[in-house]
Amino acid sequence: MIKAEVAIIGGTGFYDPKIMDDIQEITINTEFGETGLLVGTVSKIPVVFLARHGSRHGVPPHRVNYKANISALKQLGVTRVLATTAVGSLQESLPQGSLVIIDQFIDFTKNREDTFYNGEDGVIHTDFTEPYCPQLRTSLKKVMSEKEIIFSDGGTYICTEGPRYETPAEIKAFALWGADVVGMTGVPEVTLAREAGLCYANLSLVTNFAAGISPHFLTHKEVVDIMREKISVIREIFTGVVVSLTEERDCRCSHKEDYSLG
Repeated sequence: MIKAEVAIIGGTGFYDPKIMDDIQEITINTEFGETGLLVGTVSKIPVVFLARHGSRHGVPPHRVNYKANISALKQLGVTRVLATTAVGSLQESLPQGSLVIIDQFIDFTKNREDTFYNGEDGVIHTDFTEPYCPQLRTSLKKVMSEKEIIFSDGGTYICTEGPRYETPAEIKAFALWGADVVGMTGVPEVTLAREAGLCYANLSLVTNFAAGISPHFLTHKEVVDIMREKISVIREIFTGVVVSLTEERDCRCSHKEDYSLG
């Protein structure tokens, strides 16, 4: 089986990596279902690319098979994941086109399978003091700073169920809770990655102001258009991170002793 330690998960508008050579399309069978992936190299470094919504955006956020996706990456030997998400902004300081290295999340989903642990191994609690890998976040910050790309260092992502957009009342409440951006796919992807022992970082692109803040009705076209404008920058950032990663994982993302049995 092909092995790669680094994976890129592309969100809305990011369906083709275009930074990889020697690309092969493969399908991985997991106990949770099948996942289609691309494997190739970036500067001769093996990399896996996963289009979260499928290559033609055919899978809505509430139907993404997150467990199969993370399981497939694990089977391929992935230890580090760089993920993109298109988000709505809850803050005037984060206008369209802003890039945010997420450091916290709030889970407002309702019907998703969000854990690999179902009691077979006892009651297992996973620490989420640092939901996103600090080492990967540092790598993102370093690359973006060196390339003089403006970004926000830290932000709270609130994940909603979708596929509908949020109401202005919900957005007002989310802002009071401390959320900075809102999306539909960040959870349970991040929680499953931690349970699988993977380092995971989320680079969010603000594609619009959220409902009640935006001066107009929300459309999917607006999201895709902004992503299209910024996709080359995101590819440049991820390429820089991939080639700069050291072999040693200097974080606690894979420390199973941090999990407690009840």
